Formats: sequence, C-alpha cells, structure tokens
Amino acid sequence: MFSYRCMRLIIPRPSVSRPPCSCCFQPCLIPLGCCGCCSALRPRYKRLVDNIFPVNSEDGLVKSNMEKLTFYSLSSPDKLDRIGEYLYQKASKDINRKRYKFVEIAMEAMDNLLQACHAQTTLNLFVESFLRMVQKLLEDSNPNLQILATNSFVKFANINEDTPSYHRRYDFFISKFSSMCHGNNDNIELRDSIRLAGIKGVQGVIRKTVSDDLVENIWEKQHMEKIVPSLLFNMQSGDLTPVEDATVVTPPVLAEEVLRELVGRASFGHIRSVLKPLLTHLDRHELWVPNTFAIHTFRIVMISIQPQYSYTVVETLMQHLDNNFKSSPKTRTSLAVVLSKIIAIAAGESVGPSALDIINNLLTHLRTSVSTTTEITPEESQYQEALINALGEFANHHPDYQKIEIMLFIMNTVPDLSKKSKGDQMLQNILLKSLLKVGTQYSTTSFEKAFPASFLQPLLKMARAPHDPTRIIVMQIFQSLLDRHQNEKVLSTVSIKPYAALSQETPSRSDIIFTHKYGANIMQALIDSMALSEKLDSLTSSYNTAALLIVEMACGETVQEFLLFILGIQQVATTSDDLSNIHKCCLHIIAIALLTLTARVTGINNLLEYAQKIIEDRKQEATYLLPPLLDSKKSNKSYNLNLPHLAIDKMALAECLQNAGMDFNRLQTGVPYALNQIDNPGHRHSWVESVSNHMTHRNSSADLTAYNADADSISSSPGVSKKALAPEYTVDAMKRYLAEPPESVKREQQEKQKQIVRAFRESDFEDLMKRTEPKHDVIQNRLNDLFNSLSIDNKTPQNAANQNEKPIYETNFPELFYY
Repeated sequence: MFSYRCMRLIIPRPSVSRPPCSCCFQPCLIPLGCCGCCSALRPRYKRLVDNIFPVNSEDGLVKSNMEKLTFYSLSSPDKLDRIGEYLYQKASKDINRKRYKFVEIAMEAMDNLLQACHAQTTLNLFVESFLRMVQKLLEDSNPNLQILATNSFVKFANINEDTPSYHRRYDFFISKFSSMCHGNNDNIELRDSIRLAGIKGVQGVIRKTVSDDLVENIWEKQHMEKIVPSLLFNMQSGDLTPVEDATVVTPPVLAEEVLRELVGRASFGHIRSVLKPLLTHLDRHELWVPNTFAIHTFRIVMISIQPQYSYTVVETLMQHLDNNFKSSPKTRTSLAVVLSKIIAIAAGESVGPSALDIINNLLTHLRTSVSTTTEITPEESQYQEALINALGEFANHHPDYQKIEIMLFIMNTVPDLSKKSKGDQMLQNILLKSLLKVGTQYSTTSFEKAFPASFLQPLLKMARAPHDPTRIIVMQIFQSLLDRHQNEKVLSTVSIKPYAALSQETPSRSDIIFTHKYGANIMQALIDSMALSEKLDSLTSSYNTAALLIVEMACGETVQEFLLFILGIQQVATTSDDLSNIHKCCLHIIAIALLTLTARVTGINNLLEYAQKIIEDRKQEATYLLPPLLDSKKSNKSYNLNLPHLAIDKMALAECLQNAGMDFNRLQTGVPYALNQIDNPGHRHSWVESVSNHMTHRNSSADLTAYNADADSISSSPGVSKKALAPEYTVDAMKRYLAEPPESVKREQQEKQKQIVRAFRESDFEDLMKRTEPKHDVIQNRLNDLFNSLSIDNKTPQNAANQNEKPIYETNFPELFYY
C-alpha cells in the first residue's frame, strides 16, 4: 500500500530558504523550526543545555534540568569547554534578538556550572567561554546586562583556582569597570547601581590578579592610572563622615573599602604605583586646597599599608612637596599639613637612618622656604609652621633617646652666630622653633640625659645670641626640658610673692651631680643673656629659665651655687657701665625675686627673713627695685641706684647659711658669676690653662674651665707656699678673717696664680722634674717600707707553724679538690 507519507519522503520539493534550527543551528526542513530527526542526532550536552531553558522566559531557569546538566558536567569534565561554548552561542544569539531574559538564564547557568565545577582541572577552557560571555554582556548598552555581567565576574573572582592561567588577560575588564565607576546616568539610583557594579568589578579584578602572579600585572602604570582615579572619584563625591547605617553600601563607602584592599595588597615595589596616580589625581582636580579630602585619603593609605612600608608614603609625599616648590604657599601649606597628619603613623616604624632622613628632608624644606623668600608672608609663615608641626609630630612618636638624637641633629644644622644677615637670623629662628617643637615632646626624667654635653654646649652658645627672638626661643627650649613638674606657666611672671601652685620635688643625686658639673655653665649663659637686652619679653624668659633651674635643682648641696648666681646678677647691675638705669633696675628686681624663690624652695627660714628685710627696706626707699619689671618704653625717669644698703650682701647670705647649720665656705670664698665667662661642657682643660683663665674668671669647683684653688694643690706646686692660718682660733680671730677685704683676697689669689703660671711657663722641663722628683721618691720609699713590713709579718713562726695545717675550705669541702 502506498502512503502519502512515503511520497513525501521521495518526492523532491522545491528549495525554500528556511531559518536555522534552534537546536543544531542548521537549515531546518520542517516549518515548525525544529526537526524531530535533528533532536535525536544532537550531542547529549546540547540537549541538556537546551532543556534548562523554559518555553516561557518569565519562568526562569529549569532547576531540575540544571541539576542534570551539573551532574553531567561533573561526570564528564572534558565536555565543560563545549558546554561553555554552546551557552555562549545561545546567549550571543539572544542578545542580538534583545531576548534579555534568556540571556539572564544563560548567565545564571554559567554561574552555577562555575561554582560546581571550580575544582576541575579543565576549568580553564570553560572560563574562557565564561569571560567571553561576561565581555559580551558588558559591551552591550543595556545597564542591567552590565550589572549582571559584573556580578558574575565578582563571583568568578572569589573562586580560588587550583590550576594557573598563562594566557588570560583582563585589560578589557579593567577599562570597562573603570568607566562604569564614572557613570553619569540621569537616574541617580541607576547611576549609583552602575558605579557600585564598576567598583565591585575593579575589586574583583584586583583579587583575581593579585593572587595569581602568572596573569595580568595589575600594578603596571596603565592599569593603576585607571583604577586609582576611579576609586578616588567615587570617594570624593560622598560625605567623609561615618555612615550611621552600616548595611547601606554606597559608592564612596565601597570605593574606600577597595582602596584599602588595594593598598593593603601592595608590596614594597608596588606601593609607589598606587601613590603616583593618587597624587596626580589630587593635583589635576585641585584637591589640596582645602585639604580635607587629601588628609582623609592619605590616612586611609597609612592605616591600610603594611607597617614596614609606611616610610615610603612619607618619602613619596616629600618628593611631591619638592616638585611643588614653585606652587602657591597655600598648596605647599596644605601638603605640609597632610604630611604632619600622617607622619606620626610612620614614625613608629622609622628608626635610625630613616628617622634622621625624614628630619633632614623637613629641615631642607624649611631652609628652602627661608632662602627663597625675602620677606616672610603670613602664608609662607603658615607653611613653615606646618613643616615644624610635622617634625614635632614625627618626633613625638619616637622614644626619648631618639628625641635627643633628633634635637642634636637639628642643633648641628643651625647656622653659626657669626652670620648676622637677616636670612641667617630667620633660619636660626625657624630651626630653633623646630628644635623647640621636639623639646616640648620630650619627657625629662634625668637632666644628665636631657642635656648631653654635645647638645648643651651649642645651646648655651645660642643663649648668648645678639638677636632677641633667637635667645627667647633658646630659653623656651631650656624651659621645656627643665620643667618636669609643669611650673613653667606659674613662674612666667617675676614676683616676690609665694607661687601658690608651685610643684617641686627633692632633686636626685644624679641631678645634684649635674648641677655641680654643668650648672655653672648654664648660669653664666643666663647672666650673659640678661645683660644683652632690656626688653621685657627677653628678661622675663631668662628669669623663667633661672626660676625653673632653681625649683628643679635647689637643695642644701647646691644652694651656694645659686646664691653666687644671684650675686652675679646683682654685680652685673652694679658694675656694668654699658647698661641703662632701667636695665639695671630690672636686674636688681630679678635678683631679689630669685633670692626669695630660692629661700622658699630650700626651706631656709633665715634666708627668707633676710630677703624679706631687703624687700621691706626697698618698699620704703626704692620701690622701683621691686617687681614688676620696668618697661623702657613707658618709663623715662632717672633712678638712683647708689643704694648699697639695699643690695644683697654676700656676707649676710653666708651668715644665714651658717645660722641654719649649713655649709657656707663655697659662698664665703667663691667669687660671684661675671659677664662673658668661657664655658665648654664636655671638655676639661689642662690645669695650667685653667689657672690662666681664672685670672679673669671666677673660682668655682662647678666651672669646668676654672682653676680649683685647693690648698693641697697650691702647696704641692713649685715656688708657692701654703698660706698659714691664724695662730689664734678665737671668735674674734675668725671674725677678723671673715671681715678681710675681698679685694685683698682677690689680689692675693691672683698673685699666687701668676706665680704658678710663671713657674710652669718659664722654667725648664728638667727643673720642673727636679722639683717634683723628691716628693715621688718619698712616696715610693714610704710604700717600700710598708711592703717590707708586710712581708716580714708574713714570715712569723706562727704562720710557719700553720703551714702544715689544711685550709678550712679544704676540710669542709673536700670534694671540690678531687682529681
């Protein structure tokens, strides 16, 4: 029987152009668009892929069929690449036809397969198809497809692949995600969604590339110049204050998080790759003034970076400051402020040369600022203050021993006082201000550590600078290091009244030794400083320093030195012809104020009563010799200073100490401090030079360059005989001895010193040897006699009888002597 169906198979039909089959992509002979015979001949993976797509796209992915496809992929991993390619072809076709729902289903299937099969060794071939599909979606103008593709890429980025990829590149994704970060859609909600997707995509690229060294090097310049500005663009568009609702993720918040991650993953060789585009972005968009955003950004960098690399950020910012030396003062000031805000974070990791290198760079910027400007404008002054603050912040986070090294380093850079040009004076003040900034951060425990000789010597030299502002800054440095009990503000005014809030503590033995060793040098410098200017601020700062010195170091063992210091101030006011009357009055006022303070802090009532007696007498006859200090600009009166009965008397002070049961010999025999005495802490001259210097200087056991007029030393010197004491040791004889005129004593001492110097300078060396040889022979003979007597005693019969007896330690501990 002949059927029509058989006729249909045999009889050829005219060729008609047919659409391709939806399953095999070949021309279909059946008008329905899918031939039954073709379905049976297709590979199984294609059938499984086709089955995951529903008839109606709104129904979404067919879950049961997706599970079958996943199982097949796991059991036949060699088919993964073909499955991926087939899904890509179907998605491309749907994109061209604008069938976006089917595209979403294909992308979802890709994601599921990627998550399920990420451990397969053949995943790389599937990933190529996956990335091609993601790229296809990103290239489309539909923002929803772009967001969908980005989310899929982020899921892929979070997968740790076991097998490396040698040929995979992410150039397109970096460019596309960066451009999405700058989205400017009119719809604000959609714009934020696109920007968030772009930032997430950048984060995904960072995670995928940083963890795999064989793929694209994301730290290259062309990539960082796209990623970093994109993140900063989103950060600057948001509010810098913390968001109350942490669950709400906005582009600025996410961009900040990604920047933290990027900086945290950067190694030492890559951190500059992040910093350079960051600085360029701030320059191009003029974000330095105001510098709120710049400070916020660099704080993020410093907190996120690995601690050992934090110094690189400071160094890079300093180099950028170098490159902007021609910029406006406001820009440079903002840069310096940013530096001061972040430099403290780097200080904890900077030790040794790196710390001094940062200090040297800051000082170089200060010197450049002074040398390039003829006059310091307010803006330039703000720039210098910002640099000084940065230096202080940096030093504040170092241990105290390093702060001393930093202060010494700064002191060595201060120009010499012989350079009196205006520029050098400005530079001196700027560098001393930076030194003061470090000094205020130092916590003094021991004056010996706070004032090493190498630091104290140039500081004392600066205290005698002819420029008033320089001396004031030096005094402030002394005050910051001396003030251990926060008395500086209390002692800032010259007063004879008790200081109510004064805090003090008994000086330690170390401080007393320091006072005996270096106190004289400091007090000499203070006297010279007081005599240089009659300006109130200069005199007040010197008084403040002297008062702090007394409060911190005065005690029974050092009070005589401070009394000689006070007498020295008065002597300058009495004998100096170069000072004005107002200046002399101020020195008298300072002397009586310091005497009152010394009496109170040492608790010597006799001394306090004597000071009060002088004060009462001056109130009756000369109130201008009592606080407050006189201002030369406001006072033009002529003052009578020839009032010796109102002056502080040396013998009276000695009597006060004697009545208090204290030692007074140093005060009685010593000479008050004088002007222009040479001090050199840390170096002790030969005693011949000391005697020579002492012809014009005072006799002080605390002075490092003065001659010690010890009686034994004089009697042992050639050509000088020891002075014999009075034969009578009665009270009248001692009074006569104490009442001996000081001038005669001074002349007698000078004559002795001249004899010593003459003997050692004019006599031959052989002659000096002959004079000293007999004494050495006598000593040697005496020693020989002692040694002989000891040797004779050791040979007595009793010792000989005991030689056969065992020592007590051998009897009690015999095991120690076994062989």
